[in-house]
Amino acid sequence: MQPTEFRQTPGQPASPFGDEERMLREQLAGTYRVFAMLGWSELIYNHITLRVPGPDRHFLINPFGLHYSEVTASNLVKIDLDGHVVGPRAQRVNPAGFVVHAALHRALPDAHCIMHTHTTAGLAVACSQGGLENSNFYSAQLHGMVAYHDFEGITVRADEGPRLVANLGDKRLLILRNHGLLAIGETIAQAFARLWTLNRACEIQLATAALGPARLIPDEVAQRCTRDSLQFEPKYGAGQDVLDALLRQAERIDPSYKE
Repeated sequence: MQPTEFRQTPGQPASPFGDEERMLREQLAGTYRVFAMLGWSELIYNHITLRVPGPDRHFLINPFGLHYSEVTASNLVKIDLDGHVVGPRAQRVNPAGFVVHAALHRALPDAHCIMHTHTTAGLAVACSQGGLENSNFYSAQLHGMVAYHDFEGITVRADEGPRLVANLGDKRLLILRNHGLLAIGETIAQAFARLWTLNRACEIQLATAALGPARLIPDEVAQRCTRDSLQFEPKYGAGQDVLDALLRQAERIDPSYKE
């Protein structure tokens, strides 16, 4: 059975969610476990959000106070664009997560999934004067795909949202200066493929810095690499095969994320 499927066991109580929402909840909860497995968690902070299908602009977010390894399909919190919890649950939501993610979910029709991390490599590059260098195999696959937003403090003020959206423009990867990385996708897998590639580029850049100045890649070569990248090619799954492989690994370690 694929990790993203949902099948009700005979005698099991009916799910309070529709089949499509339940499937997405399982995939999102599994992705939180994948982040924990990769070391991309930040204590109880940071977020992956996912829009729920339907006419309402609702999205799922992790309950504040849980480590990524504790997130499950059923304890994900559904909120609206004003931060109100939808449904009977009274779980808390981190306002810093709501402000950034809600601004993007509100402004961008294709922002179905948004991921934000504070990985050491990503944050180090975000703190550097030059930002991301075009100097390695992974950065060469991101030509023209990365935007920047200057640090304004902890993101709890709604008035920052329009500036963040404006700085993002038509890009779907954002380096939050002095803060971290952010990726947007039409699916969880697409957002993950984008974020993984950006984070890997930052890891290599950080390692290269210890050896002296990096050899930069010509723009025309990077443009070709970006066009040829299988990470973003729908014919090759656009990241879905990669995410499914990691979800299978997370399931082998601890399948409780499906609960």
